[in-house]
Amino acid sequence: MPTETVETSVPFRAGREGYASFRIPAVVVTHAGTVLAFCEGRVGSQEDFGNIDVVLKRSDDGGRTWGPLRVVGGNGTDLAGNPAPVVLDTGRILLVQVRNAAAATEDAIRRGTVSAANGRRVWTQHSDDDGVTWSSPREITKQVKKTAWRWYATTPGHAIQLEGATDGSGGRSGRIIVPANHSLPPTGTDNGTEGKYNGGHCLLSDDRGQTWRIGYVDDNTNGYINANETTAAELPDGRVYFNTRNDSPSPGTRADAHSHDGGQTLAKPFRPQSCLTGPVVEASVLQLRDPDLLLYSGPADPGFRAQMSIRKSHDGGTTWRVVHTVDGLPAAYSDLVRLDEDTVGLLYETGDFGAYETITLRRVPLDWLD
Repeated sequence: MPTETVETSVPFRAGREGYASFRIPAVVVTHAGTVLAFCEGRVGSQEDFGNIDVVLKRSDDGGRTWGPLRVVGGNGTDLAGNPAPVVLDTGRILLVQVRNAAAATEDAIRRGTVSAANGRRVWTQHSDDDGVTWSSPREITKQVKKTAWRWYATTPGHAIQLEGATDGSGGRSGRIIVPANHSLPPTGTDNGTEGKYNGGHCLLSDDRGQTWRIGYVDDNTNGYINANETTAAELPDGRVYFNTRNDSPSPGTRADAHSHDGGQTLAKPFRPQSCLTGPVVEASVLQLRDPDLLLYSGPADPGFRAQMSIRKSHDGGTTWRVVHTVDGLPAAYSDLVRLDEDTVGLLYETGDFGAYETITLRRVPLDWLD
């Protein structure tokens, strides 16, 4: 049994620092070793619409303590959210996000009652000084969103930049992949809010975020597997593994897929992943290179957002088993990061009586997982 004491810290607590709640965590570690914890700072409530900022806290000691809150993506009194950060090979921190009008709810956007100007739009920012200062936001919507798509969301969680296969073949080394999802316009008497209109895709950039295009698109209206919030990892053999939330009634709440061409296409459409039981919720995956270990984080209670757990796979995501259960408390969204040689970081939503009381960082010893 593990004997180490697990270290935890709370970078974001609901009702503090000018925000009613904090949601949608994402975390990366810079080349200098600084931990950057992003999330949505929601001014008025826990709701997914309204006055929302992308906020950041920095840690210089591996996530044990945190500096002051910084607003990275502000959109006036409107919404900026779904932060998808990635640390590039150059050291630049790239942040992809979505924006829309404060009053534009997901329901209204899916129904098509929101104008394109007020609906979901995609932006990027970057930092070249370890997350201290950030560039002005730059819109890339026309490059990455089809005109017919209504709802749109990046990740949540971290994005990835491909390193290339461990055999030295290189492949598509340097490509940025941002998993994303969208909704289709309805047919017949449907209104567009039905789960079968959910679809998945990814954003690709081969020039470190200067230009973008759409990679794979996986959508259908048969109500079987409908991709929603998606996370990705590059496997040691160069394939990209995608894991997604499935909102359709069956079969199960998770699905996954692989890409052999750096996210341009999927080898097969998303298929059910029955080894990952849990509620309908976002999750995170992280590929470790040393040791070779694919990790997954998400609540394990089958019907409730609770029991945050880490699972591992030794076969590229084909099968999974639980290796660390945090506790039995409420828990929801999460993101994983390699903090150092011996430690994995789990940034996740949790609380004593509700999943959205805090966003907590847990330092998990790697030997607990391998």
